[in-house]
Amino acid sequence: MERSTIVRVHDGLHARPATRFVKLAKSFEADIELVKAEKSVSAKSSVKLMLLGVKENEEVTVRATGADAIEAIEALIGYLENPLSGTGEEGAAPTPVEVAPRKEQVAAPAPVSIQGGIRGVAASEGFAIGPAFGFFPQEIKQENRMLGHDEIPAEAARLRQAFATVQERMERSLAASNLAESDRGIIAALKDIASDEELTEAAAALVAGGIDAVSAAIGATSKIADDFAAMDDPYLNARADDVNAVGRQICLALLGQDDANLEAIPEGAILIAEDIGAWDLARAPLKRIAGVICGHGGATSHVAIIARAHGIPAVLGLGHAVHELETANTVALDANSGLIFANPDETTARRFHDEIAKAEAVKQSLKAYKDVTPKRADGTVIEIAANLGSLEEIEAAQEAGAMGVGLFRTELLFMRHIHLPSEDLQAETYATLAKAFAPYPVIVRTLDIGGDKPISGIDFPVEENPFLGWRGIRMCLDRPDVFKPQLRALLRAAVHGNIKVMLPMVSGVDEVRATRLLIDECAAELKAEGRDHAVFDLGIMVETPAAVLVAPMLASEVAFFSIGTNDLTQYIMAADRLNPTVAKLNDVTHPAVMAAIALTAKAAVEAGIMVGMCGEAAGRADLIPAFLDMGLTELSMSPSSIQRAKKCVLDLGAAA
Repeated sequence: MERSTIVRVHDGLHARPATRFVKLAKSFEADIELVKAEKSVSAKSSVKLMLLGVKENEEVTVRATGADAIEAIEALIGYLENPLSGTGEEGAAPTPVEVAPRKEQVAAPAPVSIQGGIRGVAASEGFAIGPAFGFFPQEIKQENRMLGHDEIPAEAARLRQAFATVQERMERSLAASNLAESDRGIIAALKDIASDEELTEAAAALVAGGIDAVSAAIGATSKIADDFAAMDDPYLNARADDVNAVGRQICLALLGQDDANLEAIPEGAILIAEDIGAWDLARAPLKRIAGVICGHGGATSHVAIIARAHGIPAVLGLGHAVHELETANTVALDANSGLIFANPDETTARRFHDEIAKAEAVKQSLKAYKDVTPKRADGTVIEIAANLGSLEEIEAAQEAGAMGVGLFRTELLFMRHIHLPSEDLQAETYATLAKAFAPYPVIVRTLDIGGDKPISGIDFPVEENPFLGWRGIRMCLDRPDVFKPQLRALLRAAVHGNIKVMLPMVSGVDEVRATRLLIDECAAELKAEGRDHAVFDLGIMVETPAAVLVAPMLASEVAFFSIGTNDLTQYIMAADRLNPTVAKLNDVTHPAVMAAIALTAKAAVEAGIMVGMCGEAAGRADLIPAFLDMGLTELSMSPSSIQRAKKCVLDLGAAA
């Protein structure tokens, strides 16, 4: 069986998305291939998958053979079309540090000395000055020692053990409680490379041919790294460094050596290295590092991603010029322009200290928005909340200052398991959310799934247009065996915080009333069983034209509206938001869409219920003034947009 689709994964299947895709593929028994332009690779090999070079908005085909081929194809297509809901990988949510850098950063000029400074690639913005800390581990060289025939079995066993040792070390790092989620995703991608058959089998084949294990590991990783380096995609090109880093760890395991580490780096030091692997940097005491300078790497490397995630200025890609810094005592780096100064004079040092002070002032001013409660001029509180898809995203939302959760997508909870998630598992998940954000509200959207991305345990009919078919509340009401466990779990979780529930794809009041009957039935069952539970506010996601037109009727039945601008726009404009041919029609600022939002808000305000928004438009600073004028009092968005939205609301209140 096979099915084609357009890839919607941001920047395509580079390291972490490939890791998540492979993990999902491996959860099925079927043989699965991904096909692009008539070239097919195993969907269970992250290396082969990345080397296929799948980019965002490209067409691919998922092909599967086996007992669960249908389920595999649908789940993988679901991930490619909607990566926020299609994987169970921890840290699956896209993070702001992964945003593609400007092209001029990627295509930076070759490093040159400029007025006493050295120019490299500006990879993570900021200024830093501090003592130089050189990190130049000894290079491991190929021996190219030929083995005797009787030595090969023992050498092959030694190689297998080395791979296992590296995988175990990375697994232990993933289990560390002090590891940031963004770094956890990077190490998971490295672990996936270390266990990939493309690498392990290539190294094993070299040993079988009579080459010593260290040389085999270097040879196999170098070949794969060269393949990545030859690619024209900057994200995939940068994966060459990751493969080489994994190869180094395998060689160290073979030699029985521990790699040099960064535990001794002093507070406020500038880390200087010819090449530093993401594996080394992710485990380093990052709070002590004031800046990073590296001979290898670029703005799309995992070193750059880690640096950006932790706010560490970084200049990479210096090449051999990095060795000019080996004898420096003090180093200053301007990671906005990519300039580095060794042993800066007094004037240069003063300039850098001034720039650092300015940057710190801006940073502190932005932090001020984290805990602020934004209000309109009349004193009305505007809740700025987060859209989440998994528990792994809680930390990022809290760090941004989210005032609760305006949309928790429950699809991932269902899609990450081979079977339907149990009531207990769901209750635990929702309770964790409620506790994390108490006393702020957590709005949980009931299962919004359809034939475009089905799940195990629910047989969806073949539909010409699943977006207009049996999905959302329509499916849930027809399948009380699926819907009731979720409602029971939500009632149980409501004991632990401010849980609210909203229904997707509502078209009329009958769907709301039918849901209320089920909720009452579930509450009665829990009471009879002696289980703790509590009532919750019931609202709807306004995303169908029908809901807009009968909004006054719906407002008398529910406690709140949440406007889902993504689907509302495609339904109002009759334009599939996944179809690039009509992408220009998917414009939330179109007068028809804005009129629908205004009608919805008017009905809610007149009924005295809360009206919010959970589509991507909620985070747009250019639209927030209009939404507040319409009467919206809650805006839910990606965590990366929260502080900017808070500032926007505060500025509006101050200007009124």
